[in-house]
Amino acid sequence: MLKVGVVGCGHLGKIHSKLLSQSENYSLIGIYDKDNEQSSRVSSEFKCTSFESFESLLDSVDVIDIVAPTPFHFNYAKQAINKNKHVFIEKPVCTTSEESEELIKLGDLKKVKIQVGHVERFNPAFTKVEREISKPMFIESHRLAKFNPRGTDVSVVLDLMIHDIDIILKTVDSKVKDILSSGVSVISETPDIANARIEFENGCVANLTASRVSLKNMRKTRFFQTGKYISVDFLNKESEIVEIDSDDNAIPIMTLELANGIKKNIVFNKPKIKENNAILEELNSFAESINKNKVPKVNISDGHNALDIALKIIANFK
Repeated sequence: MLKVGVVGCGHLGKIHSKLLSQSENYSLIGIYDKDNEQSSRVSSEFKCTSFESFESLLDSVDVIDIVAPTPFHFNYAKQAINKNKHVFIEKPVCTTSEESEELIKLGDLKKVKIQVGHVERFNPAFTKVEREISKPMFIESHRLAKFNPRGTDVSVVLDLMIHDIDIILKTVDSKVKDILSSGVSVISETPDIANARIEFENGCVANLTASRVSLKNMRKTRFFQTGKYISVDFLNKESEIVEIDSDDNAIPIMTLELANGIKKNIVFNKPKIKENNAILEELNSFAESINKNKVPKVNISDGHNALDIALKIIANFK
């Protein structure tokens, strides 16, 4: 089992601590938080040690799980990597692209594994249909949430939209050509609602909307490609595939006749989704990458690329 320590005892830090204490791949050694009282409470709940310093925690573990506020990610990660520790970092990976670039170089130098917490990659609604997504040419995502003061210290782009940015960069095999964006601060000091249009060199266009001042919750992305439409509902963990099928044995939901007389069968498929805990899945996936010396499923470069696009979206706000 890998000896792991958690940095940060906020809402997500508690969830990580609980799941790590339950995982068969880890031994939760302890927790560090600048708030010593909070650290003591959480460590007592999960029967591990509350460390009074980050350095003492580092000396006791193989893996560091950084779930502290984003401005602290870089310094904690840099210290851990310099001590040859494997590092899991919650998203966004860092505050600036320069910081994440430095972590990439340092990680390569020290030959340690670094994974970034883009948890939607492990959502069963996405993993079930991921192989069906091939050369999408139009993508539309909506990530809407009711207002919650937690997370409002950063733009909604870094808080919510970055999940969809990561998914889109994973599914589009092309470089970004252009970005148009708009954001509005409704309640917070930072933008609460944002829209971005990302154009890729291969012609694909992605339209993303994120809001944390919505009356309802929604986390849905739709992929349109030649002969196929794929919908992924990250919130309700449901997927749908609508495609043109010329197979005479297929049972279509409808048949369309084009102007030239050619008939197209429209086939609908709603795959059965096996429920999982995506956070536990990503943590266990990281353990596997360490134990089997594999590249993490969401590596530091993925986190850097998502952050880089997110920051460009924010910089383009009118």
